[in-house]
Amino acid sequence: MRYDYIAAASPSVNINLSGLHAPSSALVIIVGLTLLSIAPSLLILMTGFTRIFIVLGLTRSALGLQNTPPNQVIAGLALFISLAIMAPVLGQINHVAVQPYLHGKVNATQAIEKGEVPLKSWMLKQTRDSELSMFAGNKQNLLKDPAKLPMTVVIPAFVLSEVQSAFIIGFVIFLPFMIIDLVVASILMAMGMFMLPPTLVSLPFKILLFVLVDGWSLVVHSLLLSFH
Repeated sequence: MRYDYIAAASPSVNINLSGLHAPSSALVIIVGLTLLSIAPSLLILMTGFTRIFIVLGLTRSALGLQNTPPNQVIAGLALFISLAIMAPVLGQINHVAVQPYLHGKVNATQAIEKGEVPLKSWMLKQTRDSELSMFAGNKQNLLKDPAKLPMTVVIPAFVLSEVQSAFIIGFVIFLPFMIIDLVVASILMAMGMFMLPPTLVSLPFKILLFVLVDGWSLVVHSLLLSFH
């Protein structure tokens, strides 16, 4: 009887090992605010925003326009073009990482690891081997399988490759406008009009040429193709 009484009086301990649970609303809000705070850095360093913004800025410079269109317009256009390019990757990240985490199927660490895979795969397609080799350091043995490289190596290599690609595209865009400048300068010199700035005369012709060939659409189309 004594043992029965002790057993009945002892507190029972229940351990729930049923698995993961969906994160609380407070945790989701904290994660969302954290992502919003670092969103500009993620946009610049891990998407095609850098290439697009530089190319659009170089196009404006090639036309000889200083503040038209303004930086806000170029940045906004680059943002939405980047979102259009990254839409398949973002959808895959949402499918394999975000939704499973919100439904409690994976924890935060697993969600980050799963979401990193499609993003890293896309970034590596845009990254040159020379940049990867430069930043790999003591991880040269992983260059045979770049997917195993950490993001600390992939991100700077990707950004440097994006800047390089942007300058190559910008050089191609500059060529026809430079020819117009040279032709106008030669004509003005032949006419003896040394005091008239050639850029002042060539600017309307460059704008006219750009409008006739639907320049902005051609530049954006070239940018979209450069990511494929």
